[in-house]
Amino acid sequence: MTTVTHTTFEAPAARTHERELAALQHEHGGALFAYLLRLTDGDRQRAEDLVQETFVRVWQHPEALRSDYGSIRPWLFTVARRLAIDARRARRARPAEVGDAVLEHSKVAADHAERSAATLDVREAVRTLSPEHRAVLHQVYFRGASVAEAAAVLGIPVGTVKSRAYYALRALRRVLPGYATDLR
Repeated sequence: MTTVTHTTFEAPAARTHERELAALQHEHGGALFAYLLRLTDGDRQRAEDLVQETFVRVWQHPEALRSDYGSIRPWLFTVARRLAIDARRARRARPAEVGDAVLEHSKVAADHAERSAATLDVREAVRTLSPEHRAVLHQVYFRGASVAEAAAVLGIPVGTVKSRAYYALRALRRVLPGYATDLR
């Protein structure tokens, strides 16, 4: 026995007509551009791109034009704001691009061997501190605790945590003179 399957195709999604889109652009484009220009800190190109992307969304969602609300402007501005936020997040997630001129003048990062040697130097220097000073540094700098949290964990007053941290760092600066700028 042979089974016959029928494939159904969905109708293409409805789109906003060009005339409606042009009318919306004419009516709301200037205000939308000004709004996005403020959101992009004056970056005209980015604001123009976001205006265009906003109207692409209008084109993709004609149902927004037929809503029960009196004006489409609030919907347009909400879409534009969300697009601007998404674009800003995307830019922050990517590393910044740099040109050759910037690379020529940039500081060369220490290699793995130098970092390892520095780590060993710092460990040795921390071992020279008193147990009380080491405990405070461990809480505040290595575990990232606040002064109040370190005081609670160590069972000492907040002022004692502050003074021990100060004197511990001062002692480390004397033991590690080449690293003094890193310990501030």
